[in-house]
Amino acid sequence: MAVALAPWSEHDEPLLHVLLGDPAMMEHLGGPESPDRIGARHRRYLASPADEPQFKVLEGDLPVGWVGYWRRRWRGADVYEMGWSIAPAAQGRGLASRAAGLAVAHARDHGTLTAVHAFPMPGNAASNAVCRKAGFTLLGETGFDYPPGTAIRVNDWCSELS
Repeated sequence: MAVALAPWSEHDEPLLHVLLGDPAMMEHLGGPESPDRIGARHRRYLASPADEPQFKVLEGDLPVGWVGYWRRRWRGADVYEMGWSIAPAAQGRGLASRAAGLAVAHARDHGTLTAVHAFPMPGNAASNAVCRKAGFTLLGETGFDYPPGTAIRVNDWCSELS
């Protein structure tokens, strides 16, 4: 089945509750978000600037997840950071890696920065596999602050955009 990206819309908040409200889905990201935090995130996604797009992931016409990228300062440079999430019922079919690849291509074609990074925890085998399959290069393990104020270890994966 074809995978496509569509701009995040005001009708997509229920999808975020599936992705961010489930303890298993948020195991590597500090635990599930509250309904209020999910609503706030939804509003941020809707208000994202054009060069920091948030997309719903479609398998055919069915919304199955989210992928997006945003600016961050990393090691003295402005880069994009990328994240993704696929609903449990749609996992295991390569959708996340295809969606991440489409988002990297979007950043290459429409972005203004030269690199996109992803920062999965070393123990998150699925997200590390997404990075590898989407063409990112592993730069190594490093310290990271997520959620803000919490020091963790992550793998730094990079895809050059130029």
